[in-house]
Amino acid sequence: MTVVLVSAVIGIALAGAILYLVRRDHLHGSYALWWLLVATATLIVGVFPHLIDRLGAIVGIAYPPILAIIAGMGLILIRMLLMDIDRSRQERALRRLTQRLAILDQELGEARAKLAANPNPAPPEATAQRKSAQVIALPKSGGEG
Repeated sequence: MTVVLVSAVIGIALAGAILYLVRRDHLHGSYALWWLLVATATLIVGVFPHLIDRLGAIVGIAYPPILAIIAGMGLILIRMLLMDIDRSRQERALRRLTQRLAILDQELGEARAKLAANPNPAPPEATAQRKSAQVIALPKSGGEG
């Protein structure tokens, strides 16, 4: 009974901590979903330990508690793979942003060099003829008639 109670408390505490981190914007929603699944699995396995025994018998494992360890290690490996994929995507995006920044920096330097070489360029508006505003008299509305 004590193991069931401890497992339930751990599962509930983990779920509460995850919800707190999401609410404080310390943990992104997709990551929180993963951890909430871990908390739920901990709670279920803790409250119903005979499920591991039944699954172990179905799979044909002689010592059923090892099934939980194998499943946990498999989930850790999947999580690590997903983290590596996400990190690779972020590094690729960062590299592209760095390249764009370098190109913009070079273009800015070239534009400044052109301005320094020609200190008094004529503004584009000065070379083009401007249309002057025309005042059009509107008929007065009123009592005249």
